[in-house]
Amino acid sequence: MNFVVLAVALPLLAGFLTPALGRSSRALAQWLGWGTLAVCIGVLWVAWARLDGGTVAIAIGGFRPPLGIVFYLDAVALLFGLAVPLMALLLWPREGTPQQFALTLVLTASATGLALSGDIFNLYVFYELTAAASFGLIAGRGTGAAQGAALRYLLLSAAGSVLLLAGITIVYLRTGTLNLAHLATLAPERLQDPVGLAAFALMLIGLGVKGELFPVNGWVPEVYGSVSGRLAGLLAGLVSKLAVLVVVRILVLIFPQPEAAQLMLVLGMLGIVAGELAAWRARDLRRQFAFSSIGQLGIVFVAFSVPGEAGIVAGLAVALHHLLVKPALFLLAERWGGSIEGLRGAGRGHWLASGLFILFALSLVGLPPLPGFWAKLLTVMGLMGLGTGLAWLGALTVMAATVVEAAYLFRTLSVLLAREAGYTSPGPHRGLDLVTASLAGLVLVGSVFALHPLGDGLKAMAAQAADVQGYIRTVLGDRAVARRGQREDRISEAHPASRGSDRPMGRADRAYGWPAGSPTRGARS
Repeated sequence: MNFVVLAVALPLLAGFLTPALGRSSRALAQWLGWGTLAVCIGVLWVAWARLDGGTVAIAIGGFRPPLGIVFYLDAVALLFGLAVPLMALLLWPREGTPQQFALTLVLTASATGLALSGDIFNLYVFYELTAAASFGLIAGRGTGAAQGAALRYLLLSAAGSVLLLAGITIVYLRTGTLNLAHLATLAPERLQDPVGLAAFALMLIGLGVKGELFPVNGWVPEVYGSVSGRLAGLLAGLVSKLAVLVVVRILVLIFPQPEAAQLMLVLGMLGIVAGELAAWRARDLRRQFAFSSIGQLGIVFVAFSVPGEAGIVAGLAVALHHLLVKPALFLLAERWGGSIEGLRGAGRGHWLASGLFILFALSLVGLPPLPGFWAKLLTVMGLMGLGTGLAWLGALTVMAATVVEAAYLFRTLSVLLAREAGYTSPGPHRGLDLVTASLAGLVLVGSVFALHPLGDGLKAMAAQAADVQGYIRTVLGDRAVARRGQREDRISEAHPASRGSDRPMGRADRAYGWPAGSPTRGARS
């Protein structure tokens, strides 16, 4: 399975070659990008087929973990890893320059690395590389608004990088390692305390810049409102989800204490409230979609804050739904940008685009049986199953946000389909934009008829992602699992309540067949 490294190495190599090739032929540079992305899709698809539901750890260069660089492959990592080159190909900058092609390839390589890496240091490197490529793509639009948005995004992202690095430093000082599997063996003894919680908070906020987490998401409306719909869809639909995926890996493997999940729940709720209310007040379509993205990412964080497999299932469902719907909406907004009132009657005569908008809006709101309904239902049920006041508040926040979301999306839809004329069309939607949005619509409708197999697949992924001992065994072997168990036993003897042995079993536990008082998040698959 060492060939999986090509999914990161090839886009990096092509990204360095593209500008030089573009000096002689822009078309050749574009074809190099398309070909590279197609090869990456093939590489990851073959890896998915060979994995066959298992897990694999790849030691880069033959150096054994925890000293060497490790890629960890499971179903979740390969799912998001495969989504990276696929979405980069679908949302390729059609009218871009060779420099923008190169930055898109670098973004693809770094985002794939975020999905596959099993070491915090390498996660940080790929995070910074993703940020650098994003800055260049945002500023490459050439307008003053885009360059100003890129500068503010750069400053906020730099602050987030400092916080992330501070959290990583604390973790390293307490443990002497940055390998995720090795950290999982040491965390019960060295990171389950206020200092460890502080490290998690710093890493959460640092990664939250990319994940559109409150309060470090102020860049979102400016950036998404000033770049092309394709780039906005790529950043909102994909890059933000990879940042959340990294947070979830860290939470499950290193910081299973309830305080860490509660912090993520609170910040997620604040993001929902801020994003949805701002979207309701927005009078520009792109800014409305940008603020809506903040609210949706808040729901993703809230869902993943639910302990165990229930939270991972709900979080994956919400994240994948947003990954599918939001880029398609930004593609539709490419022609329908600007003031919402100025779009009065714009949907009449453009029935395919209007139908797609209606479909995506209904799914975002959560109209059954569309996938958005099931994703929100899983989130609300998981929160209610915890039985705590904070969890109930989270469930009520998600339901209230749905009402607000329905209000502004249906208001926008009524403007688009208004009978009176008031819209001067800049031309029809680009054919490729409509084709891409239509593909997303077909996948959305098709998933309605495949809810049971999709649900079973998400549960299998969640069980694998929540299996801490399986992660350690895959990377470090059986002896490391035994050492972790011994550390947990020592902590349990000294502090019996620290492992949650007295926690009452909630409905979420019974729904997934967990025994009463499951000791840690993801300890069982």
